[in-house]
Amino acid sequence: MSTLKVDTIQDTNAVEMYLCKAWVNFDGTGTPAIRDSGNVSSITDVATGRYEVNFTNALEDTNYACVTGTNLNISSGGSANYNRSAVANAATTSMAYFNTYTSNGASLVDVNVNQLAVFR
Repeated sequence: MSTLKVDTIQDTNAVEMYLCKAWVNFDGTGTPAIRDSGNVSSITDVATGRYEVNFTNALEDTNYACVTGTNLNISSGGSANYNRSAVANAATTSMAYFNTYTSNGASLVDVNVNQLAVFR
């Protein structure tokens, strides 16, 4: 396999392209279980609805953006969407916080389908 190492990637108009630095899809119920990921080594279950997403390779600084998504599968066949939050202001270069809330944002809740993508 070959490895391409560059400082900046640009399109043909010289516009810099920003790549995903880490991503994960995980089950947040019970003991968190990673379904698949890139540059994520593990998930730490901090408390109900609170997780730490640990990066395999640290990011250059904490000025990154997190994009999140969640969905709770209901056994009756439907699904309920939940609010979500990646708390970047308290993140580090080696970890990002991920919180999942009930739809009204009143309380934290464990959710079985969680996605996080980190861009810098």
